[in-house]
Amino acid sequence: MPTVTDDDLERLFNLLRVSPESFSSEKRLQAAVKLFAAGRVSSGKAAELAGIPRVVFLHRLAEFDVPVIDLTFEELEQDVKNALE
Repeated sequence: MPTVTDDDLERLFNLLRVSPESFSSEKRLQAAVKLFAAGRVSSGKAAELAGIPRVVFLHRLAEFDVPVIDLTFEELEQDVKNALE
């Protein structure tokens, strides 16, 4: 199995024109978004994993085309009925 070396990482950071810190932050955010989208963690836990406030995380979901609320039409209809009662 190939091994990633420090030189490989340095070349990657230079190619992407990012610092190791910003690369790490972006990877944490991407992992958190993926876990949230899969329904494996709440938005609060995902934000915690990403190291950002929950409100910021919810706003950033749009960058990844992940809906904040993922309800079926029937679920939304039931929520509206419950709210009107």
